[in-house]
Amino acid sequence: MQTLFGSSAAPANAPAVKDVTTATFVTEVMEASREAVIVVDFWAPWCGPCKTLGPMLEKAVAQTKGSVRMVKINVDENQQLAAQMRVQSIPTVYAFFDGRPVDAFQGALPESQVQAWVKKLASLAAENDPAAQIVEALAQAKEALAEGDAVTAQAIYGQILQVEPENVEAIAGMGRMALLAGQIDVAKEVLAQVPKDKLGHSDVLALKSGIELAEQTTELGSRADLEGRLGRDANDHQARYDLALLLYAEGDKQGAVDHLLDLIQRDRAWNEEAGRKQLLKLFEAFGFSDPISVAGRRRLSTLLFR
Repeated sequence: MQTLFGSSAAPANAPAVKDVTTATFVTEVMEASREAVIVVDFWAPWCGPCKTLGPMLEKAVAQTKGSVRMVKINVDENQQLAAQMRVQSIPTVYAFFDGRPVDAFQGALPESQVQAWVKKLASLAAENDPAAQIVEALAQAKEALAEGDAVTAQAIYGQILQVEPENVEAIAGMGRMALLAGQIDVAKEVLAQVPKDKLGHSDVLALKSGIELAEQTTELGSRADLEGRLGRDANDHQARYDLALLLYAEGDKQGAVDHLLDLIQRDRAWNEEAGRKQLLKLFEAFGFSDPISVAGRRRLSTLLFR
């Protein structure tokens, strides 16, 4: 994975369009371009194509939600600056990023081309936006984990935490890595690092449930023994309950859900509704948006309200 962090992200409340003069050019363009891409529209009130292009640029820039900002420079009032920028005709549009011009064009363009040009600039800003990079890195880590590549996932989570130590999703991710390795005590230590105001985060709740489930599975019998008991008596609810936990520990999420749903269907009230309670804990551990959780909750509702 590439380095996650470049220049700082643009303030979310940055004005979409500003009028800039020679006196404010350094501050509003050169320095500001270290936070976001700055589109500089050289125009004049008498310029017909400028009146067409300007609104299209403003619309496209507004859609970037602050990653691209726009300023307008009246060439009649700032002739020296226009000459320094070698503006020979208007409209002329520059894009500045990280203190230097990175692209430019002259003349009015069709709106589709304007949109594409600004979109390209927004992509450039995103590549250097730490917040966007962290979001992308978290997605990469989750994808790696889903594919069974725990080494890559752990490396990504670790890199995120080097720069953002209190990132709750990365902390929880490291906890899940510990659980996958059978290191329950390490997972508990990771959970203890979560800031108190983030304990209600869904990833943290999932980690907590995962730890509780892992602790429950440490004293279960063998899979063969539990399956044998069910073969002799399909209504051995304790065996089915324990087998569900064992399957979860082995990574068979669907099998665990199926057995608990079977238990609920056979005897919902068994052991103070232990089957339903454990199933909800599994959904929390998987994450409520997990496809198995979504389908399982639908099946549970059917059983409970039929």
